[in-house]
Amino acid sequence: MDKMENTSNEIWDLYDENRMPAGRIHRRGDVMNKGEYHLVIHVCIFNSKNQLLIQQRQPFKSGWPNMWDVTVGGSALSGEDSRMAAERETFEEIGLKIDLSGIRPFFTINFPQGFDDYYIIEQEVDISELKLQEEEVQNVKWADKEEVLRMESEGTMIPYWVLDKLFEIRAFYDGAHLKV
Repeated sequence: MDKMENTSNEIWDLYDENRMPAGRIHRRGDVMNKGEYHLVIHVCIFNSKNQLLIQQRQPFKSGWPNMWDVTVGGSALSGEDSRMAAERETFEEIGLKIDLSGIRPFFTINFPQGFDDYYIIEQEVDISELKLQEEEVQNVKWADKEEVLRMESEGTMIPYWVLDKLFEIRAFYDGAHLKV
């Protein structure tokens, strides 16, 4: 595959508004019908200094090119549950193997086309050892809350409305319930 994004072969399971499996599948890029929803995950990895591991998207990505993003994000593929998708996406995008056994998403945000599960974990990661997915990720770095919010206000970080809250949630739990 060349460096251009190729996600047209992604197949997702569809859900109803109550997150119950609809028994149908959907090809990424096709129009979703009213009442059809899919599952998306985000993994937010913090270190013990309350810094968030962020990734910079490739310039050729169709959505948010060159922008900085939370650690990992993506859609669950057909047959995957939320945890499986989070583990797979983390390994695919940044080359980090994580085990989320017994860990549930910290919270879920409903959006017009689906359900967005957020995992907040604490793990010390040596970013020099990560293997970045060339098709999606051009760079990674650790950033504290002030830097992330500055980047958001400058327009270089994807503007999640929960961005500042991620740091507060992590600090509130002091990492005790977030370690993998």
